Amino acid sequence: MAIETLDIDELANRTGNLYETVAILSKRSRQVASDTRSDLEEDLSDFEGFGPEMEDARMQEEQAKVSLEYEKKPEPTEIAIDEFLGDKIYYRNPDE
Repeated sequence: MAIETLDIDELANRTGNLYETVAILSKRSRQVASDTRSDLEEDLSDFEGFGPEMEDARMQEEQAKVSLEYEKKPEPTEIAIDEFLGDKIYYRNPDE
């Protein structure tokens, strides 16, 4: 994935404060990473509990395929930024 330059002013103008924007993006990024991690663990749990069968090349190939699928997904930060710029993240200021 190529690195894309973001307009910091555009991000800051959405909330009025760059630090608040960074906090929102980091929180959403952690949520996405946690969801992705749990999905991966769930998919890999299908391969647990096998003894000698796990040494089979086909089983190892399937496990590697599952892992590679998750490696090809976009980074959690990239997903969070795309959602933020697309107005798909709900956030509020608890002080208001």
